[in-house]
Amino acid sequence: MKIILASSSPRRKELMDLAKFDYEILTGNVDETCNNNLSIEEQSKDVAYRKAKFVYDNTQGDRVVIAGDTLVVKDDKVYGKPKDIEDAVEMLRELQGKKHYIYTSIAVLIEQRGKEKEYNELHRTVVYVKPMNDIEIAQYIESDKPFDKAGSYAIQGSFSIFIEKIEGNYTSALGLPIQRIYEILKENGIVGTIF
Repeated sequence: MKIILASSSPRRKELMDLAKFDYEILTGNVDETCNNNLSIEEQSKDVAYRKAKFVYDNTQGDRVVIAGDTLVVKDDKVYGKPKDIEDAVEMLRELQGKKHYIYTSIAVLIEQRGKEKEYNELHRTVVYVKPMNDIEIAQYIESDKPFDKAGSYAIQGSFSIFIEKIEGNYTSALGLPIQRIYEILKENGIVGTIF
């Protein structure tokens, strides 16, 4: 059974490697624009599904395609990747000293012996960020250059010194709830015990 990760995210790749899955990476040029007619949660699930579906439709045979989408959300405002330094500063000012949510959606599409199965789920993690002053914000942005990260930070990097606590699954906050991926693969007989 071929396992395909439909993502170029280094963090998702790292989690797949940590789980010791035998997989390959295939991505497509998928429009990730959110459908504003949907709730924020449904938008995230929709983007993950479209990423997986594109790769699924362009491959054949027994396979499982895994894709994810991650959004940082506070007070119903979505924090995407910052456009520039000023945007990153503004995001971190708004997130510091408060709690916000990381929504990570997964889409897992399986074809096995001619039968198809789909999973499309949202996993939510609550993140509490300690108060940060403008000097700390500026130093963090200068050192980590978080311009490819939703919300202008990576929870697993040096920003972790500002994380007071999280509620929920840590790997979901990183972009892929790897324990759930393992569960899905195991329940479909795609992987057994991996150690």
